[in-house]
Amino acid sequence: MTLDLTAELAATRLLAVIRGTDPAAAIAAGTTLLAEGVRVVEVALTTPGALDAIAAIRAAAPPGSLVGAGTVLTTAAVADVAAAGAQFVVTPAVVDSIGEAARRGLPVAAGALTPTEAYAAVRAGAAAVKLFPASLGGPAYLKALRDPFPDIPFVAVGGVGLAELPGYLAAGAVAVGVGGPLVGDAASGGDLDALRERARAYLAAVA
Repeated sequence: MTLDLTAELAATRLLAVIRGTDPAAAIAAGTTLLAEGVRVVEVALTTPGALDAIAAIRAAAPPGSLVGAGTVLTTAAVADVAAAGAQFVVTPAVVDSIGEAARRGLPVAAGALTPTEAYAAVRAGAAAVKLFPASLGGPAYLKALRDPFPDIPFVAVGGVGLAELPGYLAAGAVAVGVGGPLVGDAASGGDLDALRERARAYLAAVA
């Protein structure tokens, strides 16, 4: 049975994006977020040891959680993240990995900014479109984009702080994806207690 990524994102409203400089810290950040109740986390492949981190976080994840891979650009990378246990794939653009992941039954949130890219992403097999960087146009741009594409599930990613979050959800995003404002420096060895506090704030904001 293929995972319904859109339904999961719509239920949780929050995707945590882990992008760091230290493999052990990335694992600690991911497991901390899941322990706090964040249900969907993505580890960017630009993080050193990302494949090991995905495998470790997935092994420690509570039931009902999802662990995916971000910045997945190529068909070869899809094979790698699938082998590591990633349950979904995220891309920053309309790239070759979308079709390959869809072929393997791995749902994709594909990065797009323009109407043409959003449509192309869905045509390529994306389950959802990651509006990136969302901060470029803000909630008003998302709303304008949704008018001709009411059936495309958009996830707003890029510069979504706590103050901006309600605007994106009100504009029709099924969820928001948050890296720096949520994870901070935790995936590079930063304070996990501070991460816990931010996680609680974000969970309260999407509740």
